[in-house]
Amino acid sequence: MSTSTSKSVDTNFRNKAQETTEGASQFGEKAKDAATCAVEKTKDTVSGVVDRAKDAVTNITGSTKDAATAFGNKAEDATHAVGRSMGSLAGSLRQNVPQSGMLGTAASTVASGLENTGRYLEQEGLKGIGEDVMNMVRRNPLPALLIGIGFGYLIARATTSRNV
Repeated sequence: MSTSTSKSVDTNFRNKAQETTEGASQFGEKAKDAATCAVEKTKDTVSGVVDRAKDAVTNITGSTKDAATAFGNKAEDATHAVGRSMGSLAGSLRQNVPQSGMLGTAASTVASGLENTGRYLEQEGLKGIGEDVMNMVRRNPLPALLIGIGFGYLIARATTSRNV
């Protein structure tokens, strides 16, 4: 082979090698760009899902708080209504029962108890009852504990079957 042919083949080979290197480099750049684009799209998708999940949790939490508040308000209103009803029952009792004698004294005592209890429920409601119970337990922890144990025992006896 001649030197000019050898140079031509060598130049051709170098050109092809350079073209292949450039092609591989371009392919690598395109692959890198595609991977970067895929990562960005994944990040955006995950971010969107996380944002939607946060919004859903916030909405559920808000709805739960609203429902609990509404339930608490209704229970409080019902307690006040029971207090008013007890007061009116006490008035009816006083009007329809004899005023003298042993029956009259007993009816007057019951009516006074109903009025006092009704007034307490109407003024204090469930919140006041809860605060009063907590204060009583703080002042008298041992009797409160014994009462709790007694109620637990009675509930257990009432709910267990007797297979003796």
